Amino acid sequence: MPDYTYLIVGGGMTADAAAQALHEADPGGSVGLISAEPHPPYDRPPLSKALWKGEPEEKIWRGTAASGAALHLGRRITAVDPRGRSATDDRGAVYRYKKLLLATGGAPRRLPLKTDQIIYFRTLDDYRRLRALATQSVRFAVIGGGFIGSEVAAALRMQQRDVTMLVPEAGVGARVFPADLAAFLVDYYREKGVTMRMGEGMAGLDRRAGSCVVRTTVSGELVAEVLVAGLGIVPGVELAEQAGLRVENGIVVDEVCRTSQPDIYAAGDVASFENRALGARLRVEHEDNANTMGRIAGLNMAGRATPYHHLPFFYSDLFELGYEAVGDVDARLETVADWKERFREGVVYYLKDGRVRGVLLWNTWGQVDHARALIAEPGPFKPEDLKGRLPA
Repeated sequence: MPDYTYLIVGGGMTADAAAQALHEADPGGSVGLISAEPHPPYDRPPLSKALWKGEPEEKIWRGTAASGAALHLGRRITAVDPRGRSATDDRGAVYRYKKLLLATGGAPRRLPLKTDQIIYFRTLDDYRRLRALATQSVRFAVIGGGFIGSEVAAALRMQQRDVTMLVPEAGVGARVFPADLAAFLVDYYREKGVTMRMGEGMAGLDRRAGSCVVRTTVSGELVAEVLVAGLGIVPGVELAEQAGLRVENGIVVDEVCRTSQPDIYAAGDVASFENRALGARLRVEHEDNANTMGRIAGLNMAGRATPYHHLPFFYSDLFELGYEAVGDVDARLETVADWKERFREGVVYYLKDGRVRGVLLWNTWGQVDHARALIAEPGPFKPEDLKGRLPA
């Protein structure tokens, strides 16, 4: 029966960041990391970004084994016993721990048809499958116009593939971007050769003669050999629920990443944490949060008290355009755009009750910390106060 000082459930960026922090803060403590994936931890963003632009695959590996952590790959924890401080995997192996970290991430929302012609783009194996298919002259359909959908459609089109996006909203990234920017992106993608079917959701899904046939909400049909589904994730809270932890849109943690059980911590995509700057509880599914929160969870597990007060950011590349976003970037908020060149370079501010809640840095770089400082300011701000405020 493996016996670890620290046990990490999960094999993503959060898990690696925690393992590295544990090694730094308690080099004498033993660390076990259990991952359902067959691969050791790796960087996720390159799967939909840099790898499609020629970055070599070997650059994604995070070198977790060098931290001294014992990696148990291809194993899935099925039960946690908080009282006995043990966890059991899908082969019946039991692992004891003194402190446990749940870095279980999330599972992609799935479509009602089981076929290997649908790719839920989340893992290295998903990337490898899609990359191999992108060498063939087949039709691709991307379902959803959000973060993953917009990146994957751009990546496939850069390989000169036939790509159609099926998007229920009127614009690309419509939940994040102001309506005029989301509408601009539709035209931008069309200019790049992507077929854009806007205002069409999925009503049904079948197979016909070797292809997938999507029936749409406007009684249309979309036929493609490969579907990429970018429908978001469901946080992996099953273990937390089984262990009796508090769950509310993710595993609820305090400012040191501790759950409702004092020896169990949670971090990354699955964790719901209080953010001081926004005065709200957040669950964030992006790299900066994974790395920063994973590290802070590891430090706290090792007894190095470090509150998590970080306001995460995220970023994306869409053909030649790119952005960084900080805070609550919700298109339903009041938005104030300050364009240097309309839709090509500028800053969009998201306001609520006179305070800046989020900042979209559109092709504007090196301003994330300035944006965080602005969000921390009490205001009140009028729209005219924000013109020219960033870049600082």
